[in-house]
Amino acid sequence: MKFSALRNTAAIALAAALSLTPLGGTATAAPEKSSAVTAIVKDGRNWHLKVYSAAMDTEIQVDVQRPVDESTPAPNMWLLSGLDGGKGSASWQAQTDALEFLATKPVNVVLPIGGRGSYYTDWEQPDPKLGNNKWRTFFTEELPPLLDRTLNSTGRNSLAGLSTSGTSVLQLAEAKPGLWSTVAAYSGCAQIADPVGKQAVKFSVETWAGGDTENMYGPDNSPLWTANDPVINAEKLRGTKLYISSGSGIPVAADVLYYLNQAPGAMGAVNLSLGMFIEGATNACTMNLKNRLDSLNIPATYQFNPVGTHYWPYWEEALHKSWPLLAEGMGIPA
Repeated sequence: MKFSALRNTAAIALAAALSLTPLGGTATAAPEKSSAVTAIVKDGRNWHLKVYSAAMDTEIQVDVQRPVDESTPAPNMWLLSGLDGGKGSASWQAQTDALEFLATKPVNVVLPIGGRGSYYTDWEQPDPKLGNNKWRTFFTEELPPLLDRTLNSTGRNSLAGLSTSGTSVLQLAEAKPGLWSTVAAYSGCAQIADPVGKQAVKFSVETWAGGDTENMYGPDNSPLWTANDPVINAEKLRGTKLYISSGSGIPVAADVLYYLNQAPGAMGAVNLSLGMFIEGATNACTMNLKNRLDSLNIPATYQFNPVGTHYWPYWEEALHKSWPLLAEGMGIPA
């Protein structure tokens, strides 16, 4: 036998030996973990879930306010916070009466915690600052069946979001038509592929949160910007009940007092200016979304406030006003 043949035979034998476990069995790769609810802490009607996301390979906190009668299946009312992902004080829980308002409703109030600066979308690659974000997969594929089983829900859902998540809820509705019967977007900019909308996303993700949008959707000429633009893909909203609101950016006295009291002095004035500018910009985006939906003969309920800046009292009001439509989508009385 030639030396080369001997060498090949030895290599094959070595590979076979290495494939065997010490007990003589064949080694196999460890199975991938599946998404699952890994822990539940109950504090009366408030349940704090830990949910493992296989897509992100991490545990996500999901808080749930259960209905008064937990023995009867109830639908799920999802509330997404803004850019901070509900981790800080900028959350539905801390800034509004949402939980109190919904406490008497026969719904599971679902409050995911996390996703700061992510727009709750699937990023192309992990970001050094913001980590591995596959929130669209988590929200559309992993979490819904886990909630239905864990909460014994009816399987019907509504979804509401504000500011950056006002964009996200429209993207999620387009990614999974029919999952949420009603979607409410408060002060969200639906356009992200045009230069102005793209810059708004960059301001939120990069300037505010410290991430890099190239890890999100790629460079400016990437087709992913268009693929994730709710206005361009508005046809996918057909059949979903829609509630869309925004203010004009014009402040009233209460707005001025809020910003100046939150950050006295020059910073308060700067924040007021930002609140006016951001809401004015989202108002223009919202009007463009309306024009697009009208051109497609897709109905929606609109709330265009003649005044109002970009902050929580307006979103609390919008939740109250949109509740009848949200309830209708979940098949419960308002």
